[in-house]
Amino acid sequence: MAVLPIRICGDPVLHSPATEVTEFDTVLHELVEDMYDTMAAAPGVGLAGPQVGVAKRLFVYDWTDDSDTRHRGVAINPTLWIAPVPAGDADPETESEGCLSFPGERFPLRRSPRAILQAVDLEQQPFEVRADGWLARIFQHEYDHLDGLLYVDRLTDGPARTAAKVERKRGWGVPGQSWLPGIDHLEG
Repeated sequence: MAVLPIRICGDPVLHSPATEVTEFDTVLHELVEDMYDTMAAAPGVGLAGPQVGVAKRLFVYDWTDDSDTRHRGVAINPTLWIAPVPAGDADPETESEGCLSFPGERFPLRRSPRAILQAVDLEQQPFEVRADGWLARIFQHEYDHLDGLLYVDRLTDGPARTAAKVERKRGWGVPGQSWLPGIDHLEG
């Protein structure tokens, strides 16, 4: 399989809602395998179609929790249900996240502690995953990509200003920029 270029903040595909997947063919199967390879090479724990320039509603994830349980899959045409987001400021130690489309940076962001993911797999079989903690965060982060949001779009106050400065300093925020995991070395 192949490692795909990852689009950087500012590319229009990252800032527009993705469309439903309608073709479950070999092209889709190959795309999903390439997305797994790209996510592993980055390295990351999730990767959405728009991040590799495919404006379709799908994402892959691969994360091992503290009890050594591996959570790996593809979510196609997902729906995400979340519990209310707790009030208060995000804890920089436990609630910081990063994004392969805003590479090398991490910012604290308050997310819901629980989520229910409903989607179909490559064989169009429906499934449901009830997630807590970090897995719930991964699902929310990837689902946002399908709606044209990056996590930095959700930041407020100081973290939002810092992210904006990073974006300006690195020349991001314009179409056509990408990086190739395993090849490009981005400053962090």
